[in-house]
Amino acid sequence: MKILRSQAFVLQILLDFNDPFSTEVKPRILLMGLRRSGKSSIQKVVFHKMSPNETLFLESTNKICREDVSNSSFVNFQIWDFPGQIDFFDPTFDYEMIFRGTGALIFVIDSQDDYMEALARLHLTVTRAYKVNPDINFEIFIHKVDGLSDDHKIETQRDIHQRANDDLADAGLEKIHLSFYLTSIYDHSIFEAFSKVVQKLIPQLPTLENLLNIFISNSGIEKAFLFDVVSKIYIATDSTPVDMQTYELCCDMIDVVIDISCIYGLKDDGTGTPYDKESMAIIKLNNTTVLYLKEVTKFLALVCFVREESFERKGLIDYNFHCFRKAIQEVFEVRMKVVRSRKHQSHLQKNKRPTPNGTPRMPL
Repeated sequence: MKILRSQAFVLQILLDFNDPFSTEVKPRILLMGLRRSGKSSIQKVVFHKMSPNETLFLESTNKICREDVSNSSFVNFQIWDFPGQIDFFDPTFDYEMIFRGTGALIFVIDSQDDYMEALARLHLTVTRAYKVNPDINFEIFIHKVDGLSDDHKIETQRDIHQRANDDLADAGLEKIHLSFYLTSIYDHSIFEAFSKVVQKLIPQLPTLENLLNIFISNSGIEKAFLFDVVSKIYIATDSTPVDMQTYELCCDMIDVVIDISCIYGLKDDGTGTPYDKESMAIIKLNNTTVLYLKEVTKFLALVCFVREESFERKGLIDYNFHCFRKAIQEVFEVRMKVVRSRKHQSHLQKNKRPTPNGTPRMPL
């Protein structure tokens, strides 16, 4: 009981619900699941560049961990890693305080374990969270699928999908939508799943997708991704279907560019940055396809798949890219104006609150 009370106290400190605009500026992603399901490993691999093999030595999480992810104006959120052993619905916890203002709830299920208990916890968590905040995106990571055969993966996903939705239907909550992903830290599936989760939290996503569609249609490009370079999460792509192999090649290209830039791009005294406005790379594959990477902002990169015959018109592609980058910068500026406006309104509201003796606060 002492542990639960202390965790609730920490939660009260971490959360700030006095600011009604804070959750709009920086939405929260909750990472939940039973103990040893792989939550902390996912966070370390995606956002800390930890090798998957190193995660084997991670200790089980015993406290609520919050991390700010602010790589750019588009990738800007908080991740909250919750210990699997904590009962959030114990009277000690105010679970409404946990779910209010949350953008996405990721529930991790260990596919190599008996997942009946996990499904029961999932149902309880989703139903309580939905009552508090119907706008939460519920994302289910069927994790550790690297140890399963392809047939077993499909069967496990089908079974978990069926059972989870049947439980909601029995409770009369068919309108709750659950999204399911097969994930593993040993391949790029965890990055792609996180990309899909983050995209749902980006209000500008339709604008970004439209810009990419215009860019590829006027440049003879097969496929284009807008990547957050730090995490290798793609925040947008064009409307053509995403092929997993294509996405993996793009991730590998970013790794190659950053690794080589770290070795040869820095000055002799170690100063400088490995990724800047001059960053660009061209890789020709043996299947008549060209991978083309260009810097968009100091955090974003555009990675394109181009046929060799189309890449002969590189001048046209570069001109269109210049127009695309200018449009992205304008979207950035609009976003920053909105953020500043919300912060200003939040500041004004805080100053209008009465002090304990009933007198209004003086403006700062």
